[in-house]
Amino acid sequence: MKEETERVYRERILRVLLHIQEHLDEPLPLEELAEIAYFSPFHFHRVFRGMIGESLMEHIRRLRLERSVQRLRTTDRNIIEIALEAGYETHETFTRAFRKMFGENPSVFRRNHRSDQLKASPSGVHFRSDRAFRTFNPLTKGGFKMDVRIEEVKPMRVAFVRHIGPYEKCEKAWGELCAWAGPKGLLGPKSTFIGICYDDPEVTPAEKIRYDACVNVGTDIEGEGPVGIQTIEGGQYAIFTHRGPLQNLIKTYQQIFGEWAPASGRVIKTGPSFEVYLNDPHRTPPEKITVDIYVPLESLAGARGQ
Repeated sequence: MKEETERVYRERILRVLLHIQEHLDEPLPLEELAEIAYFSPFHFHRVFRGMIGESLMEHIRRLRLERSVQRLRTTDRNIIEIALEAGYETHETFTRAFRKMFGENPSVFRRNHRSDQLKASPSGVHFRSDRAFRTFNPLTKGGFKMDVRIEEVKPMRVAFVRHIGPYEKCEKAWGELCAWAGPKGLLGPKSTFIGICYDDPEVTPAEKIRYDACVNVGTDIEGEGPVGIQTIEGGQYAIFTHRGPLQNLIKTYQQIFGEWAPASGRVIKTGPSFEVYLNDPHRTPPEKITVDIYVPLESLAGARGQ
């Protein structure tokens, strides 16, 4: 009975976490989120804090502030616009909150951490598209070749288990996902195994990092317990091929954001990047591991500065 109750609670809170990250630009009143979780507002607030480790408002405020870091780094939007998107009514209140969390004023942070200085962290999803419509020459400035192409990627429906904590400790999430998917016949040659990393460890505290272990599923599959369902956003992606040990991914990300992005003429879209593991890292010699990194792009028609 205890395990069943815990399963139901996790399922309900997971629905809320997904709703928050998908509607971060919108008002997120307590009553609406409590209804999604099927709790009274009073009980929902206590359950959320108990299971997530921060209050609902603290969670939303932190996600919005962390997103503002990416926008300061990679866009030319003015600070008041970014402040309003983060839910702050004035430049001053945003500046105080930003300085408290990151130790610098937004304007100083922007000068010190523009995209050409970004030390990005691996984040990713595992899926493919064969409809390339533009290819860039490999970059060699960083001391190693980097193959780059741009593709239009279709949305993908996935089942997932969320892990909260350091990226390197996500084995339990994968174990839960495979234990659920295996008996349902969802693991096979055509399965796409996905890892979505939403947060930058240089910005988000390690114990609050969000990671989804995923596998692609059809429209007839529904989630249960700790397993949720979401759709990975389609659109234009710049795709970079990494070859070699996974611990060297950080160097590839540094080259993507430090060399390719400033010179590309394209605008990186706010949101997580994705990784496609073209072979099994656990069964492949480190020097032969191949990973495609998908970085979301604004469309050419809607991108700023185009």
